[in-house]
Amino acid sequence: MSATPEICPVCGEEVPRGAAACPECGADHLSGWREDADTSGGLDLPDEEFDYDEFVKKEFGNGVKPEGIGWAWWAAAVAALLAFIAMLLRGAW
Repeated sequence: MSATPEICPVCGEEVPRGAAACPECGADHLSGWREDADTSGGLDLPDEEFDYDEFVKKEFGNGVKPEGIGWAWWAAAVAALLAFIAMLLRGAW
């Protein structure tokens, strides 16, 4: 296990001597105090060639999103609303 750094290589905050983890971000020897932590900057950003549209297709598929609510759902909503109003007018609620 490496020594505790004076400054956290992940968030840049001061780390108390002998601390097991950074009190600010929680980084420790396993997550951020490795010897290569200073060179990576703690970020894993995509390359310049990152294609957002391709990423979305990969993550969410090519399925077409429905255009809207079908007429049957509108008819059911209107019927439920009319039934609710009828119950209010009859005092059954």
